[in-house]
Amino acid sequence: MDFELVMQELEALGKERLKKMYISNGAHEPLFGVATGAMKPLAKQIKKNQPLAEELYATGNYDAMYFAGVIADPKAMTEADFDRWIDAAYFYMISDYVVAVTLAETDIAQTVADKWIASGEELKMSAGWSCYCWLLGNRKDSEFNPSKLAKMLDQVEKTIHDSPDRTKSAMSNFIYTVGVSYLPLHEKAVETAKAVGPVEIKRDQKKSSILLASENIQKEIDRGKLGFKRKYVRC
Repeated sequence: MDFELVMQELEALGKERLKKMYISNGAHEPLFGVATGAMKPLAKQIKKNQPLAEELYATGNYDAMYFAGVIADPKAMTEADFDRWIDAAYFYMISDYVVAVTLAETDIAQTVADKWIASGEELKMSAGWSCYCWLLGNRKDSEFNPSKLAKMLDQVEKTIHDSPDRTKSAMSNFIYTVGVSYLPLHEKAVETAKAVGPVEIKRDQKKSSILLASENIQKEIDRGKLGFKRKYVRC
């Protein structure tokens, strides 16, 4: 299936209601408003296709960029490719749910994520912390260095309240994910969550939202989900 045909298929799947919702979350034109689940039959047909993924991602169309992440071949992508993708990610649904997810399926994931976290740029930092969340929720505990993750928790505790909003959100999710999915540091994550307390995320023309990692970790403990790992990173 070629690029033109995929764009036509995506356009046909678009819904005005979803388009409005994506725009309210930070997307802008061009976009069609395609439900992520509606992309699955198309993805099954195409499977992995990196050249097509690159063409779609380069359109700047939100739905095409999202679908690019679905059909990308992460193992075929280099650090430079991921840097190019994160530079074009203009809001968090692309940085955290397309780029970070795709990066999490590579062997260079931690190296690239560390670089982005240190960048000082809101969406790069957000993608870096989010990538660790995807990794921790999927890979064996033995694949991580506990002292490195402990230092990252300390960094979150010291800097979260002074970070940009999207980065704050990803950092809060990092505490939660370590607390639930990485057993060696469960106790430390719980302590960090309590020390951090409520995290306020400001939203344009909307009421601020409050994130409370400690409550969310407790909910998962109550549900018997401690140690939870996903089978796949990408759905």
